[in-house]
Amino acid sequence: MGRVGVLLLNLGGPDKLEDVGPFLYNLFSDPEIIRLPFSWMQKPLAWLIATRRQKTSQANYKHIGGGSPLRRITEEQGEALKAQLGAMGKEANIYVGMRYWHPYTEEAIALLTQDNIESLVILPLYPQFSISTSGSSFRLLDRLWQENPKLQPLKYTVIPSWYKEPGYLQAMAELITQQLNQYPNPDEVHIFFSAHGVPKSYVEEAGDPYQQEIEECTALIMQTLNRPNPHTLAYQSRVGPVEWLQPYTEDALKALGAKGVKDLVVVPISFVSEHIETLQEIDIEYREIAEEAGIHNFRRAAAPNTHPVFIKALADLVIDSLERPSLKLSQVTQMKKRVKMYPQEQWEWGLTTSAEVWNGRIAMLGFIALVIELVTGQGLLHIIGLLQ
Repeated sequence: MGRVGVLLLNLGGPDKLEDVGPFLYNLFSDPEIIRLPFSWMQKPLAWLIATRRQKTSQANYKHIGGGSPLRRITEEQGEALKAQLGAMGKEANIYVGMRYWHPYTEEAIALLTQDNIESLVILPLYPQFSISTSGSSFRLLDRLWQENPKLQPLKYTVIPSWYKEPGYLQAMAELITQQLNQYPNPDEVHIFFSAHGVPKSYVEEAGDPYQQEIEECTALIMQTLNRPNPHTLAYQSRVGPVEWLQPYTEDALKALGAKGVKDLVVVPISFVSEHIETLQEIDIEYREIAEEAGIHNFRRAAAPNTHPVFIKALADLVIDSLERPSLKLSQVTQMKKRVKMYPQEQWEWGLTTSAEVWNGRIAMLGFIALVIELVTGQGLLHIIGLLQ
């Protein structure tokens, strides 16, 4: 089989406060995040958004230690995976490719071509497939494959989603159990699954399987957990004016509080690493909403990170994929219908779900104000203050 490589795909995030500005610039320079009618507007607009919103975004990252831990945790997962594969008799080089920050996917591809990798497994660190997460990275890789002759001889296979992997389900069950056992009445605690949301049109018009996979994954985790606890599934991180998958996490928390729920364990079902959406949005924002709703005993199951059972599950995925017929990028990047979506097919302003939630919200507000000013010629930046 020759030299084996595993490419881990993830979103990326600013490592430190000084990176926030450049990260925002890179994010909004990408036409797949905001599609403008004229391409020459992309970089100036990205610079304007990054410059205007840098300090506010930095303040949010200060709440979680001054930067995103995503790169560090992903690299730790890669090291653990390499060790686990070695223990199972399969030596492999691990590469980390981020979509919007270092190490970029392009950097990872450059490294693996230098290493003369002969067989590659492309493994997104998103358990469930969505056109806005795994699909985005797959489309980028498909383009790189077409443009780079060095990649043509490389045998590769893609793992589009893996939410059914028994080891992953077991790791999630163990992480939930750890939190349930902190309560005097563990079987009565409400389990609250919070998944990253996507616009409703992705599912209904573009055929994104994300909602179906999330719902099935939730059922499988509860089945693996094998406990009588009641549970709820909701969707977080909504940005922009379009309708997203419902129920929204904040609404579902308020509804549970109104029903008298006091004890809660939140499960970040679509995240395998701690980052701003777990550490900031769930641990701070949603905790406050829950407490205001009367849910005073609020705990969160940790993301899998480098949990041994989870790392073993990733290793099993890699080995199994090497023994099966290969799945190509062109087979996992197709969509059922062209709609205004990610990447947007027609001119519209908006954000995708790939942006880390606070960067997305902040930039959305700045962009709304900018568009209003450009269209009306009037200074309406006070609208931001009213919306925040």
